[in-house]
Amino acid sequence: MKIIVTPRDAMQGLKQFIPTQVKADYINCLLKVGFDTVDFGSFVSPKAIPQLRDTAEVLALLDLSATKSKLLAIVGNMQGAKTGAEFNEINAFGYPFSTSPTFLKRNINASIEVAYNTIEEIQNICQKTNKELVIYFSMAFGNPYGDEHNDELTIEAIERLKKLQIKTISLADTLGVGDDAIITKLFSYLDKKYADIEFGLHLHVKKSEAFAKIDSTYTSGCRHFDTALLGLGGCPMSGEEMVGNLSTEQLVQYLEINKIKNPLDLGKLNEAIIKANEVFSFLNL
Repeated sequence: MKIIVTPRDAMQGLKQFIPTQVKADYINCLLKVGFDTVDFGSFVSPKAIPQLRDTAEVLALLDLSATKSKLLAIVGNMQGAKTGAEFNEINAFGYPFSTSPTFLKRNINASIEVAYNTIEEIQNICQKTNKELVIYFSMAFGNPYGDEHNDELTIEAIERLKKLQIKTISLADTLGVGDDAIITKLFSYLDKKYADIEFGLHLHVKKSEAFAKIDSTYTSGCRHFDTALLGLGGCPMSGEEMVGNLSTEQLVQYLEINKIKNPLDLGKLNEAIIKANEVFSFLNL
């Protein structure tokens, strides 16, 4: 069971800038909890995501001496990958991909073919610098823009990503449009067909729908869940109203109810939740 926490996704759409030291203190709390990976920042244009313009400065303030958690940063192009590659502390890059032309245009200003080419180039950088490239497959369970969307398109894309030696793909319900049946069908198929690829769930979801979607995914074989404390976040580049992330707390509750082993230190998690409420207090949660 891998639980990934994404303070980057929780913060990226906020207009009020969170000071660098505050970000670092919060992420340092998360590093003690036992998450497989902390998705902590991004190397993208500060004009696009001003909240994360200080990612390099945050990284310099992190205490990595007593954590087993990996660090992941989002990159949207070659320049971002080249910048991120300078930091040995970073274990993985995340790249936002989709079969939706509209989403790619809005999110990274790229066509689908340009995105594939960029993935290949970033993968080459990762292989040379001992990093993993994780694909965030946005709009995997439905498309609200009217673009063509079906499982065949998704599987065709996964085949191309497999040829590029991508080993981890996090399927994202970017705007919370996927229902339980769609999620179950896709994960069940992928789990059986691609034994050499790890599929995760990056779920943007209403809290009232979270348990059913967690259960659909877990019972279909998924053991990789992206979460955010307090359920904060969303995609500010989608052009639509943001839907919050799957909350870490709800996933932990699901594991407890179903007597599934939890890899997290619950004491440290509670401390991180307290810190999260302090950091995001201006949101009047």
